[in-house]
Amino acid sequence: MLMPNWMDPEYLLNWMGNWALWGTLIVVFIECGVLFPILPGDSLLFAVGLFIARGTIDVPLWLACVLLTASAFLGNVSGYYIGRFLGTSLFRNPNARFLKPKYIEQTHDFFERYGPRALVMARFVPIVRTFITIVAGAGRMDPRKFFLWTGVGAIIWAPGITLLGHALGNVQFIHDHLESALILLVLVSLIPMVVEYLLARRRNRNSAPADAPKHAAPKHPVTNNHAD
Repeated sequence: MLMPNWMDPEYLLNWMGNWALWGTLIVVFIECGVLFPILPGDSLLFAVGLFIARGTIDVPLWLACVLLTASAFLGNVSGYYIGRFLGTSLFRNPNARFLKPKYIEQTHDFFERYGPRALVMARFVPIVRTFITIVAGAGRMDPRKFFLWTGVGAIIWAPGITLLGHALGNVQFIHDHLESALILLVLVSLIPMVVEYLLARRRNRNSAPADAPKHAAPKHPVTNNHAD
């Protein structure tokens, strides 16, 4: 495959053998909030569903979905509290690759614009699903709203992709072209965020007055207790 072994879900599941589901739970937990975003979340869930359909993973589908949902939810909760307890200390280096100071303000604006659905949408975007939970904690988003909407996202994301893999698990073409199917899955998962980005740009362009000042007023720092 084009991906390294640790990003290849088929390789990982075969390597983990009888512990494949439990290993997947750990990977999902880490990717959903423990500061390590480069992991095969979507493709691994899809492959788990496919392996269950073929009997390679001998676990009831419903149980796998429940455990994967719990792992995704708990991963996001851990990311939220990492951001909440460490706060802006995670965002001091302006040259950092992921944790740049400007991301706190940008993510606050993202929540203000899209509301709670931002947490659901981010579930389907690699890297973003890790990052947004940490920033939500650092920005001190209301915990009750965070738990509610990150739970909704976990319920839609983890079982949804696993069930898709299970439904296609007995399609020989998918099995024979698994790498292409996984790459397509990742590309499709990016569509909602791309569409929202383009729509936001259009809204901003249409709403901006022709005589808008060149320098906008400075924004308030994201230090309040309700950054959603």
